[in-house]
Amino acid sequence: MRVVGEIPHPEIKITIFHWNNRFLLKLEWGSFEQTYKVDEYEFTSDEEVKSILTPDFLQEAVSRFEEMAKSLQKATSNL
Repeated sequence: MRVVGEIPHPEIKITIFHWNNRFLLKLEWGSFEQTYKVDEYEFTSDEEVKSILTPDFLQEAVSRFEEMAKSLQKATSNL
C-alpha cells in the first residue's frame, strides 16, 4: 500500500492510499474512521482523485462522524 498524500483539514485527518488498483480515501475524526474505495481507472492522476474531497463531501463526512459518535454513545450508555 502506497501513501499518495495527506490533505490538510481543520477537523479531520485525510489520507489517500493507492492499493490493488484502487485509491482509498481514509478520513479520521478522533477514534472514528471512514474509508472510501474508488477504482483507479476512473481517474487520470492522483491529483484528480483529490477532486472528490469537495467542501460539501467533507461536511457530509463530518456530519456522518457526529452521527457515528451519537450512535456509539447511545449504545454504550446502557452498559
